[in-house]
Amino acid sequence: MTDAAEATPVRSPTAVDAVAEAWVDTELDLYPELRVYLGRPGREGEYADYSPAGAEKAYAAAKDALAKIEAATAVDDVDVVTKLDLARTLQLEIDRHEAGFEKRDLNVIASAPQNLRDIFDLTPRSSEEDWANVAKRLRALPAAMDGYIETLRSGVASGTVPAIRQVREVIIQADKLVAETGFFFQLAEGANADLPETLKSELRAGAEQSAAAYGVLRHFLADELAPHAPEKDAVGREIYALASRGFIGATVDLDETYEWGLEELARMSAEQESIAREIKPGATVAEAIAFLDAEGKHKLHGTDALQKWMQQTSDRAIAELSVDNFEIPEVMRRVDCMIAPTQEGGIYYSSPSEDFSRPGQMWWSVPEGVTEFDTWRELTTVYHEGVPGQHLQLGQAVYNRALLNTWRRNNFVSGHGEGWALYAERLMESLGYLDDPADRLGMLDGQRMRAARVALDIGVHLEKPLPDGSGTWSGEYAFGFLGRNVNMNEGFVRFEVNRYLGWPGQAPAYKVGQRIWEQLRDETARREGVDFDIKAFHKRALDIGGVGLDTLRTALLS
Repeated sequence: MTDAAEATPVRSPTAVDAVAEAWVDTELDLYPELRVYLGRPGREGEYADYSPAGAEKAYAAAKDALAKIEAATAVDDVDVVTKLDLARTLQLEIDRHEAGFEKRDLNVIASAPQNLRDIFDLTPRSSEEDWANVAKRLRALPAAMDGYIETLRSGVASGTVPAIRQVREVIIQADKLVAETGFFFQLAEGANADLPETLKSELRAGAEQSAAAYGVLRHFLADELAPHAPEKDAVGREIYALASRGFIGATVDLDETYEWGLEELARMSAEQESIAREIKPGATVAEAIAFLDAEGKHKLHGTDALQKWMQQTSDRAIAELSVDNFEIPEVMRRVDCMIAPTQEGGIYYSSPSEDFSRPGQMWWSVPEGVTEFDTWRELTTVYHEGVPGQHLQLGQAVYNRALLNTWRRNNFVSGHGEGWALYAERLMESLGYLDDPADRLGMLDGQRMRAARVALDIGVHLEKPLPDGSGTWSGEYAFGFLGRNVNMNEGFVRFEVNRYLGWPGQAPAYKVGQRIWEQLRDETARREGVDFDIKAFHKRALDIGGVGLDTLRTALLS
């Protein structure tokens, strides 16, 4: 097969591209960690300025870039999309800062306490030079943490404070990192045996400094922030609407979306109950699950077995789908399936580096104590994170250098990316990869969870009436609600709900994104009639790269 880069003429950069490229350079200056994600050398071991001064600098840069992109003239359709979506992104950054988002930015999955540590997962650790950069990053972490604490402290002064639930949960996470058995000490102990003793000593000292920084954070959270943190998890309609717009890349009617979420949950539940009866005649969903668990043929034991199964499943999907269903360049036909060194419960994908020297990676952060895994539950997770899900989408954007500027290739919007991944799960069903009723039950379990959290997330943060009219949504109600609508152990349920409560607007972006992707496909099919080619639709849509869903709608339907 001919790679797309060989078949696509190289597009000459435009003035709009120049603004976008300059914004990438600005982001790399503001956030040196992005160099690791993009695989770019330079400023190894450095962190962003997490202080209020750093936030003000980023705010000023966004305002300057917005003025420049609005003044630039688009010369083709690619420019139109870039200009539209970069302006959307920059305006969002401005709005978030003016609303004080960074002052309350504390949650269990995607705030500075996690980001400062998670960057080590992607930091190269092969050569002596690599390990020297690791030591530098370990030494730099305390200053970054101090800046972050300063920002949270400014939030206390202005009354912009995260909920107490997030404070307590991050204290637990910090305690794990402070411990001598925690990540930083294990990182230093895992250094190459043949490194110079001086470098090993630097790594051990850096581990102590980084762990101590989390100790400082822990005491700040407990002693200074917690007394001011509200018990209520809800952030309110104004903050939620802004957060939702950022994650979806579109403005949606929150009340209509909440009602749709409840309807979609009912539909998913009915479909799952029907498949349960295929697995065992007359069985409920719970009885079908108990049957599968007792049968045992879909069970894996231990993370080694999980990793091996993930890799084999991913490899098979890439090999088979590249024949008839998708154009997958050779350089993209590899996804490394990894068990993350943390134990927090997340499953996520990281894009390849710009030159593909680091391939796309699928990470599974297995909670402590979880040692058994059911493939029927997790099969669509591999398709979601790999191919035809996020690797096909995000890897294709990185690969598409001939058409897209650097910003377009690396932009990620949850509604676009996660929505595509859920769309891909249903696509795999239509392609025959979920013919086993157990696998379809698992796929629907995931789809049901995503529908449930549309209602849960909007319900809690907007404090809407409960579906049965018995009261108002609250964080405490949310735990039981999700537990009744998913087949996950208590550890997963706890992590998931804590994530939703502290990261408003993110969780619904998956299912809402899927809804919009399906609407765009169906509207395109309606317009094109008998000429509609779904493979061509997918290629055209993925070639656009990562954009907000309002931008995607404009690009595909205008």
